[in-house]
Amino acid sequence: MAKGEKGKGGKPTDRKGGGKKVVAAPQPVAGESLSESHFVARLRDTYREQVVPSLMKEFGFKNPMETPRLERIVLNVGMGEAIQNVKLLESAATELGIITGQKPVITKAKKAIAGFKLRQGMPIGAKVTLRSRRMYEFFDRLVSIALPRIRDFRGVSPKAFDGRGNYTLGLKEQLIFPEIEYDSVASIHGMDITIVTSARTNDEGKALLKHLGMPFRA
Repeated sequence: MAKGEKGKGGKPTDRKGGGKKVVAAPQPVAGESLSESHFVARLRDTYREQVVPSLMKEFGFKNPMETPRLERIVLNVGMGEAIQNVKLLESAATELGIITGQKPVITKAKKAIAGFKLRQGMPIGAKVTLRSRRMYEFFDRLVSIALPRIRDFRGVSPKAFDGRGNYTLGLKEQLIFPEIEYDSVASIHGMDITIVTSARTNDEGKALLKHLGMPFRA
């Protein structure tokens, strides 16, 4: 990072630094983080310059505004263990904030379940909804860095669409994100990532994600 682009104590201003050591990227301009200047610009440019023309040709769209696009990405971590140890949820929420660069919302139980000693209103998870710049930046890091770090990775399932072009991906552990340090992890946990698109069908949604770099299994 160039001189003068550090926060207090000499630390970089952006905590989402996992991609810096893995993907070669230009230095950010003053006042803008590496992830914002490189990842966002790269994926948005790819969408506008390559994905939109490809989708228009593939599906016969007459207007670029008809082409499907990313609308938001929702990350959700469920921590049933928080019933016994609330610190595990606090740790999971902190890690989710580091991964996304956005403060998570704590989710609470909607109803009581006596068999699980669960009371209504108890905190049981954390959620983040990403839009715009952070959405593009996260998606780029997910497909370019995080997913390839999964052991024996052979692609994601092409069958996890909901019928309206939205895709949900389940991850078994948060350690695939290089921002998370193994020694600081309180517990290994998974998360669900839902990618909401403007596509009208699963085929359109799959084509959009595939053109953006989602590695689907054959």
